[in-house]
Amino acid sequence: MEDISYKVIRSARRTMAIQILPDGQVLLRCPYGITDEQIRQFADSKADWIRKHLPDSAQRPAAFSAQQLRELTTQASQVIPQRVAVLAPLVGVTYGRVTIRHQHTRWGSCSTKGNLNFNCLLMLAPPQVLDYVVVHELCHRKEMNHSPRFWAEVERVFPEYKACRKWLRENGQALIARL
Repeated sequence: MEDISYKVIRSARRTMAIQILPDGQVLLRCPYGITDEQIRQFADSKADWIRKHLPDSAQRPAAFSAQQLRELTTQASQVIPQRVAVLAPLVGVTYGRVTIRHQHTRWGSCSTKGNLNFNCLLMLAPPQVLDYVVVHELCHRKEMNHSPRFWAEVERVFPEYKACRKWLRENGQALIARL
């Protein structure tokens, strides 16, 4: 795989994985105990898949301008806290601060203190997808993991969540690639 450069990130994980960032950077995530030769062999075995999934710069939509991101952030700052206020009682939880960001890897997050962060790009998603992400993060106030109990809680509050997850899988990366 000499024609494709990649960065190796070692961590306390069990398997090797490939991640292609929106900017085209290839990351190989590997357990600590894996040798450089094993990493090279893994990369070589996945070279065709990597080439297929590398973003084509000619087909990539233009990046959002600073002005567009400010407008999305302003809009999200008005809309998302309202949705959180409506949906939190349905989940049966309280929350702390709501922050809007333009993140490259997440649609939302929930801290152990109950502070919620959301990606401003949710303003470009269908309203039900926004609500799903809000419910997802609020459910982390009950379960700070993705256990079966967590997903049961998400489904209790938002039964159609699987369609929204599918929308994010199929369309989310194209939005994030424009950051």
